[in-house]
Amino acid sequence: MKYYPTPIDTSKIELSSEIQELTEVLAENTHDLWAQQRIKEGWKYGTNRDDIQKTHPGLRPYNQLTETEKEYDRITAMNTLKAMMALGYKIEKKEN
Repeated sequence: MKYYPTPIDTSKIELSSEIQELTEVLAENTHDLWAQQRIKEGWKYGTNRDDIQKTHPGLRPYNQLTETEKEYDRITAMNTLKAMMALGYKIEKKEN
């Protein structure tokens, strides 16, 4: 089976500086949600990933991840925001 991914075209979407700041918050949340699910499934921190022993080096707080590890979550968050905007949604902060 051949698979040809066709993500939403976000090439023309530019994020404001305020939305770019939101990206970091969402990246950390993405990591926390991933870690929470792994822990529920019985995974724990380990220096090496081991699918049998269910250990993963990424099961630690976001601020302890390397920049390379954080970048994966940042890209996911940023592309989600861009996809929402490409689909016509407007992202704005609610005023208090």
